[in-house]
Amino acid sequence: MTNTNLKRSVYLPLIALAFLALIWGYNWVVTKTAVQYCDPFTFAALRGFLGSVALFMLVAVRRGSLRPRAFWWTVLYSLFLATFSGLIVWAVYMGGAGKASVLTYTMPFWLLALAWPILGERTQGLQWLAMVLALAGLILVLAPWELRGLWASVLAIGGGFAWAVSNVLLKIIRKRHQVELLSLTAWASLLGSIPLIVVALLVDRQGPTWTASFVAALVYNALGASAIAWVLWLYILDSLPAGTAGINTLAIPVVGVLSAWLRLGEQPGRLEAAGMALIVAGLAVLTAWGLGKTRKAQISAAVVEAQGAGREK
Repeated sequence: MTNTNLKRSVYLPLIALAFLALIWGYNWVVTKTAVQYCDPFTFAALRGFLGSVALFMLVAVRRGSLRPRAFWWTVLYSLFLATFSGLIVWAVYMGGAGKASVLTYTMPFWLLALAWPILGERTQGLQWLAMVLALAGLILVLAPWELRGLWASVLAIGGGFAWAVSNVLLKIIRKRHQVELLSLTAWASLLGSIPLIVVALLVDRQGPTWTASFVAALVYNALGASAIAWVLWLYILDSLPAGTAGINTLAIPVVGVLSAWLRLGEQPGRLEAAGMALIVAGLAVLTAWGLGKTRKAQISAAVVEAQGAGREK
């Protein structure tokens, strides 16, 4: 491999990681713009359906299988994804985009709590520190002594919890069945849009106002946050260790908060900012723990490989 190719193999996945964080992070601002012209459930339904269309087109281009696998598991998975999508759009509609982005990304901490009893993955080491930081951050952000904006915060946290449940289901599905991640996501997005469409029809009497800003938000979600983002994510997963890829989880709420601050003027108060910082710090600790675990696994694998080569000689 030449020096140029080596540099590309090292830097391109990291560039893709940065672009993905920008796409998904800025989408919180895009969503806040969209719900000014549309009921939140209608927008969630539209972006889910159009996103599934874009994903199915990607599956076809990649010559993947369009046939659903583990269908009933996929239906269950899609219901929690729909709950996640509906709650976070509702949370952005009710409150701030930056705050919702941070609270939704409490997902990894809910995932830790669920993975222990369901998957047998015990919380250990630095994971406990991460959970303590996140809990302290939640208390400061929610400010239960004030109860101001509590409903939007609860919706965002509920969205994070539903997302965590969907990730537990995804682990179970991938453990029991041979599924292609892109195809599974396309089907889950399509099936998940159905209950959102039903809810939208029940609660939205006017329908969206089809302004240029609203159409642009839909296009951004269907092509950017769905199709392009998933291509980047699959490339990152193929190119980087899982722990390094997890840095994306840390970067997205940071981009969300900064974007909401710059574009929407959502400047958090001191306690709220401190709480957000603690949650992001908890994510950073989790990321560092994941990187360390991945590094140890790589070293162990290299040692075993070297020992095997030594025996053959």
